[in-house]
Amino acid sequence: MLYSPRIMVPARESAERIVRKIQSRGHLAYFAGGCVRDALLGIEPKDYDVATDARPDDLRQIFPRSHGVGAHFGVIIVNDDGHDVEIATFREDGDYGDGRRPDRVTFAGAKQDAQRRDFTVNGLFFNPATGEVIDFVDGRRDLETGTLRAIGDPRQRFEEDHLRLMRAVRFATVNGFKIEPRTWDAVCAMAHRISGISVERVRDEFVRILLSPNRIEGFDLLSDSGLMSEIIPEILDLRGCRQPPQFHPEGDVFVHTRLMLSLLPADASLPLILSVLLHDIGKPATATFDEEVGRIRFNGHAELGAEMAERILRRLKFSNAVIEAAVAGVANHMRFMHVQEMRASRLKRFMARETFPDELQLHRVDCAGSHGMLENYEFLVAKQEEFANEPLIPSRLVTGHDLIALGFDPGPEMGRLLTEIMNLQLEGELSTREEALQWAERHAASAAEVETE
Repeated sequence: MLYSPRIMVPARESAERIVRKIQSRGHLAYFAGGCVRDALLGIEPKDYDVATDARPDDLRQIFPRSHGVGAHFGVIIVNDDGHDVEIATFREDGDYGDGRRPDRVTFAGAKQDAQRRDFTVNGLFFNPATGEVIDFVDGRRDLETGTLRAIGDPRQRFEEDHLRLMRAVRFATVNGFKIEPRTWDAVCAMAHRISGISVERVRDEFVRILLSPNRIEGFDLLSDSGLMSEIIPEILDLRGCRQPPQFHPEGDVFVHTRLMLSLLPADASLPLILSVLLHDIGKPATATFDEEVGRIRFNGHAELGAEMAERILRRLKFSNAVIEAAVAGVANHMRFMHVQEMRASRLKRFMARETFPDELQLHRVDCAGSHGMLENYEFLVAKQEEFANEPLIPSRLVTGHDLIALGFDPGPEMGRLLTEIMNLQLEGELSTREEALQWAERHAASAAEVETE
């Protein structure tokens, strides 16, 4: 059953006041697009857009403090009680010369405005004064059946705005829509056109797909449509990259990566998702067959993968913070094999890193998506509980000034000595400043004896 669009939220109250004010001047005014779609699906809209037959000059008279964001397209922004509401005059679009925006627009009626939009589920209007849904494109029927359908000719809709190719996948992923066959055929046929859109806009749609709890559906749609080959073609190189069956019974690297994505928690962070997506990106280039033991090896794939991941994420213009965190996950994912062999000091340093929680989840799904052996994961979870009552990296017991006071000269040897004292502190062998100073004095005495021999 569809959600009643009458439930009030503060942003909606602001939008309703704006609609009523426009209607009071004798104009048509409706909620438009995504806010109508979301409300009918039972999702609280993040913001509200208004469409009207009032021309921009009329709107500026009604809302003197408004500001224009697209005068060429008849769009203004009105702030009401802290909420920005976009108001657009009904229009028809001319040719799209750049594959993103129309070269010209003609002000028109509500029906023409609905028919210029991308998908039927986004072509609905709602009149908050009467509770009426205005539907010129059979969008409500498609909402009820969970169908994503381009309005009119799908190829024309995508020709007008190539970013709609990514939006189709995003709506299907986030809202659980099934893309109807003609629309899907057009996405596949025109996927290469996405390369003409700015990388930032493509990246933003890609991120919204990956952050959806239904991300595996988005991954499949991107891969099957040809869009992935325009965004991260390296992912498709994972297809057919065989792995040792004794460790990876699930299949090739592509199947393994897909399975890992499906095992992530719904609220996984963006760096974690990206590190899972790219953790084995270096395997195709490092694959060899060890004749001596009769198995496939990928020596150095984590190191090469980290380099490749950084290049890919910089190409997509992710922020430095996201890149650094995701690359750390790729670079470190093989180190988890050896955690039970680490000295306590090394283990605590390993676990104290800011990226460790995400890396631990990457390790979990890496194992669960392959051989299923979770001993190292369970070991680290137990260590987290064991170390929970004290800082993993406590304050130093002694400093360089303390060692200078004992007669040590500044330099590399002092640095090594401070590191060893911290190691002993982390391992519980030194627990007080006095113990640390006594240990340093013994070290100095031993070093002096060696020098006199």
